Amino acid sequence: MDYVKLGNTGLDVSRLCLGCMSFGVADRWIHQWVLDEEQSRLIIKKALELGIVFFDTANVYSDGTSEEILGRALRDYANRDEIVIATKVYNRMHEGPNGAGLSRKAIMSEIDKSLKRLGTDYVDLYQIHRWDYHTPIEETMEALHDVVKAGKARYIGASAMYAWQFQKALYVAEKNGWTRFVSMQNHLNLIYREEEREMLPLCKEEKIGVIPYSPLASGRLTRDWAVSTHRSETDQIQKSKYDGTADADRLVVERVTAIAEKHGVPRIHIALAWLLQKEPVTAPIIGATEISHLEDAVGALSITLTPQEIAFLEEPYTPHPIIGFN
Repeated sequence: MDYVKLGNTGLDVSRLCLGCMSFGVADRWIHQWVLDEEQSRLIIKKALELGIVFFDTANVYSDGTSEEILGRALRDYANRDEIVIATKVYNRMHEGPNGAGLSRKAIMSEIDKSLKRLGTDYVDLYQIHRWDYHTPIEETMEALHDVVKAGKARYIGASAMYAWQFQKALYVAEKNGWTRFVSMQNHLNLIYREEEREMLPLCKEEKIGVIPYSPLASGRLTRDWAVSTHRSETDQIQKSKYDGTADADRLVVERVTAIAEKHGVPRIHIALAWLLQKEPVTAPIIGATEISHLEDAVGALSITLTPQEIAFLEEPYTPHPIIGFN
């Protein structure tokens, strides 16, 4: 496993991050394909054995049960001082007017609940899951700054939003002497590259670490086009992200297959290798529901694509509608 700094910080993270949306209790959220605790622990343990020390979850994943499962597994299998735990806040956690969002009230309440579920005194990276159009960004940034100063988070990050919004948040923090975001968790893969227009250049300029989610397009980049899985058949979020551009995306997937055959490796190696060579990406967030998914992902670290191969993979791409922002 390779290790790199997260953006302009001294924090070392593994070159791959394990996303924990796959772990939880199926009837506690919208996804029916999540793994139960016994299965989840096997994945987490294997990730640690492979050298992965960076884990990303969220309060909303399976109604908090993802955090609970991750916390128990890490306490049993890992040295907390070497583990980087990231979680997120924003989505609805209970009914009522204050059950979601990025108000000071919500942030102060949800960080404590996340810490309790994770069984830790602090998280390494506390991220806003989306932009809150109903709360002043000044209120959000000051509350996050206070979370850091209280020792409940080491760093703060953000997730999918427009570049102007991210720039505004960075400016507000700088202006007031508050803690700045150090990372951006955005949607980026070979069949969704809209982030290359503004967000990636902004992150490079501001020395922000980029930790993309859905690096394999929910598996579409790694399997035969006609093959379906339980997740692909039941995951409505995946369908909303990719079904509308399937015809154009198929051409890209075919090129991934061609390069994979040329190298004699699984398609996942090529899809991840492309992302790992994309500046300023720090660590793609990989999901895994089988041990082989982890082993295949780690294998991508040994692949270096030539400029010609990268151009070949990128050439069929067509502009896509913006997805993932609220």
